[in-house]
Amino acid sequence: MAKPFKTIVVGFDDTKPARRALERAADLAEAFGAKLVVTSVAPVLIGISRSAGPIDPVDSPAEHREQLKDARELLEARGLEAKYVPAIGEPADTIVELAEEQDADLIVVGTREPGILERLLGQSVSERVAHETHRNLLIVH
Repeated sequence: MAKPFKTIVVGFDDTKPARRALERAADLAEAFGAKLVVTSVAPVLIGISRSAGPIDPVDSPAEHREQLKDARELLEARGLEAKYVPAIGEPADTIVELAEEQDADLIVVGTREPGILERLLGQSVSERVAHETHRNLLIVH
């Protein structure tokens, strides 16, 4: 019988919901002997023409590399290894693309109460991932 989960992709940004998502993904990886792939995505700013613009200086790639170090510490404390993938792009799109590249059986993301920007612009990252992927998705509250 095939393992239900061989590869799990986790979106991580060092928020409380993302930490809970990482913990849940770690639980599943331990239970099923699955490979973990952890990503932290530095978003690009959207220009007037809706084209990808410069990187957000407040949410930089360097900050996301630091977040992956935090994820590594959390997982290593549990005796788990993972692949760490820093990325730049639109977070939901990038998480879905990585899941495709890794042929993930499961995507795990955290969710939080939407902020004012998410209410104005529409969907959160977790909602966008849900709409864009055909893979199994676990949204951790």
